[in-house]
Amino acid sequence: MRILYGSAIFLGAFLLFAVEPMAAKQVLPALGGSSAVWITCLVFFQTALLLGYLYAHWLGRLSARGAVVLHIALLVAAAALLVLVGQPDLSGAAGHPLTGIFRALSRTIGLPFLLLAATSPLLQLWLAREERSGVPWKLFALSNAGSLLALVLYPTAIEPHLALAAQRKAWGCGFGVYVVLCAVIAWRARRTVDGGGEEGKLGGEEVRSSARARLLWFLLPAGAAIQLCAVTSHLSQNIAAIPLLWVLPLGVYLLTFIVAFEAPGFYRRWLVVRLLVLGLASLAIMLSQTDLKWPISITLGFFLVELLFAGLFCHAEIYALRPASPSESTLFYLLIAAGGAAGTIFIGIVCPLLFDANYDVALAFLATAALAFVVTWQDGWAQRLLWGVGTSLLLALTIMLHIVYARSTLVEERNFYGALRVRESHVPPQAETVRTLLHGTIEHGTQWFGADFRRNPTTYYATDSGVGLALRFCCDDRTQNNGARNIGVVGLGAGTLAAYGKPGDRIRFYEINPAIWPIAEHLFTYLRESGAQISFADGDARISLAREAPQNFDVLVIDAFSGDAIPIHLLTTQAMAVYQRQLAPGGVLAFHVSNQYLDLVPEVAALAAASGMASRLVDTPPQEARGEYRATWVLITNNVGFLTEPQVAAFSREVPPRPDVRAWTDEYSSLLPLLQWRVAGRN
Repeated sequence: MRILYGSAIFLGAFLLFAVEPMAAKQVLPALGGSSAVWITCLVFFQTALLLGYLYAHWLGRLSARGAVVLHIALLVAAAALLVLVGQPDLSGAAGHPLTGIFRALSRTIGLPFLLLAATSPLLQLWLAREERSGVPWKLFALSNAGSLLALVLYPTAIEPHLALAAQRKAWGCGFGVYVVLCAVIAWRARRTVDGGGEEGKLGGEEVRSSARARLLWFLLPAGAAIQLCAVTSHLSQNIAAIPLLWVLPLGVYLLTFIVAFEAPGFYRRWLVVRLLVLGLASLAIMLSQTDLKWPISITLGFFLVELLFAGLFCHAEIYALRPASPSESTLFYLLIAAGGAAGTIFIGIVCPLLFDANYDVALAFLATAALAFVVTWQDGWAQRLLWGVGTSLLLALTIMLHIVYARSTLVEERNFYGALRVRESHVPPQAETVRTLLHGTIEHGTQWFGADFRRNPTTYYATDSGVGLALRFCCDDRTQNNGARNIGVVGLGAGTLAAYGKPGDRIRFYEINPAIWPIAEHLFTYLRESGAQISFADGDARISLAREAPQNFDVLVIDAFSGDAIPIHLLTTQAMAVYQRQLAPGGVLAFHVSNQYLDLVPEVAALAAASGMASRLVDTPPQEARGEYRATWVLITNNVGFLTEPQVAAFSREVPPRPDVRAWTDEYSSLLPLLQWRVAGRN
């Protein structure tokens, strides 16, 4: 009997957390690969988890026979839903991404996810009634072990080897096995006593939990969820929005649940609170160094270790406050889920509405310190003083970040796609005035306003860069249109590439973030002073290019991979087919792949080979005196004349193939082989 219950709980948790990265990955293409997609999906999953626990809590109060009939009916309906409903429909979601994600995920996996979420609390209650014993808390640890296994296997074994269609089929088969297991258990449970009757009280008079304990059942998981969501957002915005990096914080979060509920003797408050103080202090120092770039190993290590201590503290304290009565177990889980949902909603929805800049991590640290202050209040004045001072210092850090972000900042704006700000300085002196557009901590364009530099393309777009070569030599062998060029650019930034525009040229920018165009238009002059005819297309570039008639671009620039998030759907064979359709005969595709943490060059070369085109790598060194950064571009074309142009041949080289990298498709992609664990150049 225990094996049956344990198998259902373990399988349900495995399926629950295997479907999270799989479902979220399916909604990325319509929303530009933004890291906020993962956070919004996390909000959906935590909300659905809360509804699942609420369903379990309510079902536990029904008569045994009524609960069994209803649960089996919903299991069958969920299985039928998976068969009848295909991929999520995200048409029009770019205009309202949050509601679009919720609607699409609710329609496709909503009911199965809700039933999977209800598994652990519901089956624990049924088992306690059948055995007439206390709550089997170890099954909650087993549930989290199944979840953790799914998160480990997805980026390492599932995603690299199975296409999305195969993933969906395998997951559907697993859900079918789960339905059978739960139906058998539910049929057995029909013989148990009613949940609301006196016989359901195991062991005589119940001991009710205090109001303080119930409040902490909500606040402690809320604090842990705030930590999880803020750390996930920080890592995915500053590294890449990929399942691998989304899985790591969530895996640490689940690990703390397992330790807290399976090995409670491992937790020593006096030790963990000291390690937590050290972690919060170290990361506060790291966070305050806003101008420093850290290697991925240090960034991940620091944040994951801090999340480990914070999550262990919150979850172990929750376990210490667990209810003594089995009848309160579903309420206990319900409040845990409510706290988790509240924490993710605060970071994922409320903070972007309240703040123009991103203070999420600082606020997460502050919330953790405040919770430690409350929980350790009864430990004496030493702990009160420690956490009182710690909370005050972290509040000061949040205020300091606000001051730092506001200093020399002309504009701050935050929306679904991230936090934007324009910073102004007067260094170096020859530039006179320098304005830089930042998306989070990543630079998306800089302009020097000195007379000698005002019209010069800077950063990654210098005249000797890959895109500079493409724009200078793409059309030398053409006489039509009097040498005028037709240029497409995916990614607007500060509009730097408009500096290449000459009278007669046409440049069309594709930009998904509606907040960027007004900034580029009013705070930078590249667009206004360009000699070219400028036009814009809103929304996701791939969708816009697929809908438009052939534009016959001489050069199509794909500039969406330098930081923040990696829109994988722009790097597939299907995307390449869209680009080729929009190119003029002999046109050039220019991929900007400068990136701190990902070596995208082999993947772009693999795409070129799969599309029957030649690729060349152009890697140029920085020129600080002109505001030019180290830039990595891959040029793809079948134009032999362009490839043999002396300057193009001199500055470019072939990309050696890598056997472990194959061309991505809409159904297959894996960034794991492309991760580089040291900072590579300025980004």
